[in-house]
Amino acid sequence: MASANLTQARPRAGGNVPLATAGLLIGMLLSVLDQTVVAIALPDIATDLGGMNAIGWIVTSYVLASTATGALYGRLSDRFGRRTVFITAVAVFVAGSALCGLAQTMPQLIAARTVQGIGAGALFVLPTITLSELYPLRLRSRIQGFTGGVFAIASVGGPLAGGAITDAWGWRWIFYINLPLGLLSMALIAFALRSPGSGGDGKVDLPGAALVTGAIVALLLVGEWGGRTYAWTSGVIVALAGAFALLLALFLWRERRAVDPLLPLRLFAEPALRVALPATALLGALLGGSVVYLPTYLQDAYGMGATQAGLALNPYVLTFMVVSFLSGARIGASGRFKPYLIAGSVIAVLGFALLSRLTPGTPYVLLAAEIGLLGAGFGLLMQNLVVVAQNAASPADLAATTSAAVSVRGLGLSLGVAVFGNLLTRRLQGHAAGPRATSAAISDVLFWGAPAAAVLVALMVLLPRTVNHHPTASGDAPS
Repeated sequence: MASANLTQARPRAGGNVPLATAGLLIGMLLSVLDQTVVAIALPDIATDLGGMNAIGWIVTSYVLASTATGALYGRLSDRFGRRTVFITAVAVFVAGSALCGLAQTMPQLIAARTVQGIGAGALFVLPTITLSELYPLRLRSRIQGFTGGVFAIASVGGPLAGGAITDAWGWRWIFYINLPLGLLSMALIAFALRSPGSGGDGKVDLPGAALVTGAIVALLLVGEWGGRTYAWTSGVIVALAGAFALLLALFLWRERRAVDPLLPLRLFAEPALRVALPATALLGALLGGSVVYLPTYLQDAYGMGATQAGLALNPYVLTFMVVSFLSGARIGASGRFKPYLIAGSVIAVLGFALLSRLTPGTPYVLLAAEIGLLGAGFGLLMQNLVVVAQNAASPADLAATTSAAVSVRGLGLSLGVAVFGNLLTRRLQGHAAGPRATSAAISDVLFWGAPAAAVLVALMVLLPRTVNHHPTASGDAPS
């Protein structure tokens, strides 16, 4: 079935579409894996390099760099071509990975992770854009369903892979393993990709990129530090919040006046995008808050090791993948997004509500059914929301729209991890440390996913019944 569908793709400039798809998906897999693969190796890294106080920055530096640069890559690929920018980004990612493996001190590793993150910023954005160009509109949802499966496998399988590699060869190999995979991705794209995004004469909005990067970094640091490293009322957090507000205002001011804006504000004249983008950010927060803390719950409540906990999340991963692919196929045939998106958000409400009722005595079989339900809800939502945004955009705005959707989801994911972490820290205050207290606190924190998902239901109800696909580029909307 899948191979037959691949042969239906009609790229405008030739190339080998199945091989190009493989190269893009490998790059996407690497970008998501390296958000999570290091988590299990952090104790070994700290033992080897020292610097326990800075160990959190091994994760944070990568997330900050990849999230902050994601929005820029769409416009860069409009200017210089999808193929050239993707290969360059993978090369940066591979170089950063090699430097991570060679690092001898904690500051060196954090700097290398930042380089790696700068490359990774392109590796989910550009495949999402390029796959939508390589395949006809009727297959767009189905193909994007594959990317949802890649996200699920990498998000949950990262700690499992990291543990296996660290135990077998040592923590440095969680970075070295990226080298052959990255080079394979580059070779496939160099040989096979002839994307319609072949470059143009427009200038890249570098001032806008600098402003939005600064705003994203400030906001992520508020989420990362607020209530844990610094009090919410501290000067550092207040200053960062003020910097975010100021930089965001300057970014919007800049985008109204730029000839080739990073984020054309005319996009928000489209009703579907006014709903889809905030919904995508909220979905990212729910994904981050659940995926990151469910493995900890499995370890603390059931006494599982890291490898066991990763395997125990298979019901979540498998339902996410299957539902993402099948719903993409059905939507591609019917073009009816709204019923599936409403159903997905309602299922997410139910999934979080059930998970909030977990107790240390809950049988694993029941937990497996509940996380499988949550995976089904997310499978209906994740990539289909991106496709809604893509279908609402003109071809000229496809890269900017896709970059915005993927970037706000990444931003939401990072903030979701931070917010759920803050709630967990507050819940544990005054309780004796231990697995029982932690597992009880996690189930209490997951309760807050239910009202957040209810907001997602409301947003899906507001989504227009049909999403117009613009066959030609549209001009600027009046400001």
